[in-house]
Amino acid sequence: MNEVIEYYSKFDEWGRLDREPLEFTINWHYMRQYLPISGDILDNGAGPGKYSFELARNGYNVTLSDITPRLVDIAKEKANELGLTDKFHGFHVLNAIYLDGISSNTFDASLMMGPLYHLQKEDEREAAVRELHRVTKYNGTVFVAFQSRMRMLLTSMLYPRFWKPNDNMKSINKFFEDGIFNHSDEGRFTGAYYYNIEDIKPFMENNGFETVDLIGSSNIGALLNNEQKQYWIEQGEKDELVNLLIRISRDPSVLGVSSHLLYIGRKK
Repeated sequence: MNEVIEYYSKFDEWGRLDREPLEFTINWHYMRQYLPISGDILDNGAGPGKYSFELARNGYNVTLSDITPRLVDIAKEKANELGLTDKFHGFHVLNAIYLDGISSNTFDASLMMGPLYHLQKEDEREAAVRELHRVTKYNGTVFVAFQSRMRMLLTSMLYPRFWKPNDNMKSINKFFEDGIFNHSDEGRFTGAYYYNIEDIKPFMENNGFETVDLIGSSNIGALLNNEQKQYWIEQGEKDELVNLLIRISRDPSVLGVSSHLLYIGRKK
């Protein structure tokens, strides 16, 4: 995980969500539907805390964890700046596969919005999901982010020079078989794992969860370039566009082309 930690130590993850707001907007829309009215929430793999702060603003008690120390420090600083420190019950540097010091059956709901992007071994992915199951209360809700293998396949074919080694068909075919991506260019997004859509629900259900929903959180809106988005803004229909993208986010034909997906489940 050293390369992943190094990447996020330098990358502006907070800025990414600001630059690409659709993912956060759609995720938060569905989180509001399924979150308990109040309670204790774990944001596991929280990065700099974008979701944590929205939860805190809405009155939840939040425990934040991430594997990258710099991101945890940023989250602490932002909590203080925003006057939300009293809503946080801890800031922890932890690997999602072993939530050391976090008690079992503690949280009314738990988020894991990034760790599965970077666990390339099946036993590590299973360990992370089992840990999420352990710390969540019975019947508690979980929100887990995945990345689509089909969308990354499409991205590789559209922009091969930006996603080396997926700049040749041999590498692309290998990626399609195993879902593993290690960027050839230093400093780029790397150490990643991408799921086949049809594998997500069985994976979570085999590890103790009942499926509630699966949505494409960036879906086809992420395929629009800035000029195309600007058209709808100038039309005065930006909100209508976002509402449509929310509406279609469950469509099976949309899931595969969505770079980010949100699984919503309940602990059995």
